[in-house]
Amino acid sequence: MHARAVAATTTALLGAATLLTPTSHARTDDVGGHPEVIAHRGASAYAPENTLPAIDKAAGLGFSWVENDVQRTKDGELVVIHDDSLARTTNVEDLFPGRAPWKVKDFTAAEIARLDAGSWFSHAYRGTRVPTLEQYMRRVEHNHQKLLLEIKNPELYPGIERQTLKLLSNEGWLDHGHRGRLIVQSFSADSLRVVHDLKPGITTGFLGTPSVGSLQRYAGFADLINPSYGSISAGYVTSVHMFDGPHGRPMGVFAWTVDDAVTARSVARYGVDGLITNRPDVVRAALEGS
Repeated sequence: MHARAVAATTTALLGAATLLTPTSHARTDDVGGHPEVIAHRGASAYAPENTLPAIDKAAGLGFSWVENDVQRTKDGELVVIHDDSLARTTNVEDLFPGRAPWKVKDFTAAEIARLDAGSWFSHAYRGTRVPTLEQYMRRVEHNHQKLLLEIKNPELYPGIERQTLKLLSNEGWLDHGHRGRLIVQSFSADSLRVVHDLKPGITTGFLGTPSVGSLQRYAGFADLINPSYGSISAGYVTSVHMFDGPHGRPMGVFAWTVDDAVTARSVARYGVDGLITNRPDVVRAALEGS
């Protein structure tokens, strides 16, 4: 076991009191000494989530990192949408009233392309569409942005990992020129292992809060552990950092979903490497003012 891994296990054994004690320093990015700020589903507090306007809004606010969710249509097209149902963020119930529960996997790409994915958020975004992953990647490239891509509900879409990687490759996102601009994440450890096995060079993140005792296993295929901010402490973040990921670098932590200044400053003090947020401008201002 790596020496830092031994230290991580020791940290775990010290008990809850140690895990709740703030560290004296923060592990941060190289810009301004603050964690990276990632726009969750784009700048989704200001434009409809997972749409092109949302990533354009993030770019307009000056944020390079955006996060999205990828699922698959009935006829095999990869689309960017969070829920496995179309009901919450589109007008699918109006256009296709007899097809409850309106699952993404039960609609063709052509049918989904007809849906309004903006009016639920604001009349100003009426007519906004659910983007295909290809459309989304091209806009991210146009905006010179970076992408935290989540493979959503992989159990519903056998083979989605290979298909996603193929599209990313076709769009040039697996070339050396895009190194450092892409992270693939999932709540499924099995899905993340598949990604790592198919393309070992890709940076990967596991969504969740594995026990400290299991971190060594995750370090074999995950470069980051990306938990809900409410599930972690400074001690936990320190423990994650003590393990080297699959590329020989200390594992990182991107915490979600942090939307207010007080929480942003508090979680940043844990030493996280990134904060995923619907309000990136609010989080940036909080960090810069801390």
